[in-house]
Amino acid sequence: MANVLVIDDNDTLREGVVVVCERLGHQVTEAPSGDRGVELFSPGAFDLVLTDLKMDGLDGIGVLKAVKAKDPEVAVMIITAYATIETAVEAIKLGAFDYVEKPFSPDALRIKVNRALEYKSLQGQKARLEATNEVLSGARDHRPAPASGFEGMIGESGPMRRVFQLIEKIGPSETNVHVGGESGTGKELVATAIHQRSKRAAGPLIKVNCGAIPETLLESELFGHERGAFTGAIKKKLGRFELADGGTIFLDEVAELSMAMQVKLLRVLQEKEIDRVGGERPVRVDVRVISATNRDLKAEVDAGRFREDLYYRLHVVPIALPPLRERTDDIIPLARHFLGKLKKRTNSEVVELSREVEAHLLAYHYPGNVRELENIIEQAMVFATPPSIELEDLPPQVSGAKPKEDGLFRLPGGDVGLNELLEAAERQMILAAYDRAGGVKTRTAEILKIKTSALYYKLEKYGIGTVAGRNLEEPEAPPSD
Repeated sequence: MANVLVIDDNDTLREGVVVVCERLGHQVTEAPSGDRGVELFSPGAFDLVLTDLKMDGLDGIGVLKAVKAKDPEVAVMIITAYATIETAVEAIKLGAFDYVEKPFSPDALRIKVNRALEYKSLQGQKARLEATNEVLSGARDHRPAPASGFEGMIGESGPMRRVFQLIEKIGPSETNVHVGGESGTGKELVATAIHQRSKRAAGPLIKVNCGAIPETLLESELFGHERGAFTGAIKKKLGRFELADGGTIFLDEVAELSMAMQVKLLRVLQEKEIDRVGGERPVRVDVRVISATNRDLKAEVDAGRFREDLYYRLHVVPIALPPLRERTDDIIPLARHFLGKLKKRTNSEVVELSREVEAHLLAYHYPGNVRELENIIEQAMVFATPPSIELEDLPPQVSGAKPKEDGLFRLPGGDVGLNELLEAAERQMILAAYDRAGGVKTRTAEILKIKTSALYYKLEKYGIGTVAGRNLEEPEAPPSD
């Protein structure tokens, strides 16, 4: 269904045109004069304008110029009983799609109207493709080469295998997904993998970093704007939601949204439609939403910084990404992957890691997670002498880490106390049990044969699983004992 504006000062003719358009299933607004028609017209409100050429006051050419100045993309058709080559050429030069000569049959008008609306639809698809290409082109030059593993994610550890299983399970559904995890854990890769396994894989995947766009521009970026909506809006712009129609939108750092933007986003999720800035009518969108944040979103709700109703709209299916320090089995495979990935960028012939380097990489705690590991390898490749990275090539914070030797609970150096050795052994045992239990703390305590309250203390002590929402299940409340 399209929105059509019919302008004619002849009541009988105007009513006949209205009837033809309504029988085609379109929503029709009528105006008895050119001046009234221009007054009713607003950008984005109409798909087609049918206007008589010769009218008292503002004539059809004047209407054409006025509506095209407001909305260059609207289709305009001139109705005239004075059809000459000069009139038709002038109207088309000024932007009219076509003209229809009086008297005309209903069938002739139907054909012309259908052609005009088909043209308008094709122009809209072209604009959407151009805008999508513009959005995606910025990332295209920086897109990493395809990696081995699961959709470019390297991981053989238990925690990552569970993440992969979740992605396989929820990918084909239409459910909104929230990806939680610390910065640098790979939330964007998870969103890409879910989209590629969905029924929307042939559609667009549009990515938005909500924390990187100024608040004053975010509404326009997400929902678009009409020409003239504000100073500097020289043409209509499609928002990211409209570009994602038929596909998926990934809202990264969603916890950074202001309360006002949260209200607008909630309406989109509930009504499946967006309002362009300066627009007169809503635009329907069919979009699956994947959101992500490095914060505990439930804690943000409890603190009054995030709307609870929006939380439940986004947090339908949660996926928690483990930090790199809790998936140590993946550190060396990741490091070797980065050797190949970064070879061209660093112009390096380095192809391997020394055993000493691997030991220090395994001992480091990675506050920046996988992103930090990639940075470490890139920096080391710049300074290394082929064919391998040696200990002196690593950044100081990594080369100074104390590695375990040969998988035993011993640290290098001769002055290591018994307590330090026991703590290292205890931490490794807890990590193994935590992994085996799938991050469920009560089960972890059962495996270790200790009280749950004691486990909570040790998890906090060793920095294991202390960020809420990291586990696959909802975090459990500490017991009172």
